[in-house]
Amino acid sequence: MKQVVIDSIRVSLMSPHRVILLKEMDGERQLPIWIGPFETDAIVVELQQVETARPLTHDLLKRVIEELGGSVRHVLVNELKEEYFTARVVIEQDGKLIDIDARPSDAIALAVRVQVPIFVADEVLAEAGVLPEEPITTDMDEDAEIPHGKLDAFADFVDSLDLDD
Repeated sequence: MKQVVIDSIRVSLMSPHRVILLKEMDGERQLPIWIGPFETDAIVVELQQVETARPLTHDLLKRVIEELGGSVRHVLVNELKEEYFTARVVIEQDGKLIDIDARPSDAIALAVRVQVPIFVADEVLAEAGVLPEEPITTDMDEDAEIPHGKLDAFADFVDSLDLDD
């Protein structure tokens, strides 16, 4: 298994979903995981240290684990099944390790709250990991075309606009 960090969270122009990019700490591969807007908010609220009036679900989960004498050791994105990722939350309580099934978004939201490592199974990275695309350079001629594929999502969005309205 490889330790990863949250590289970024990206917004899709075509859907309400978000993509969280987990990046290998000792490499360049990234693991994109599609998550919903509410799951995204749960992660971003903690990463940006936003104060909330009442505890969110993952804050409650953290507190319950602590009150029961446990501590989260790490989370692991362990499997890719039928195009869905699965994850495990590993908790230590009274010297015993407890391995709990979770959605990756929930596991990550908990991990950022308790500040524990996030891991991805080697098989998952081998199957679904990607290398980042080369950035678009600005040293092109004014009339040069942007290489195909670099801005497909943006081009699709622009093409869908009715500029006559």
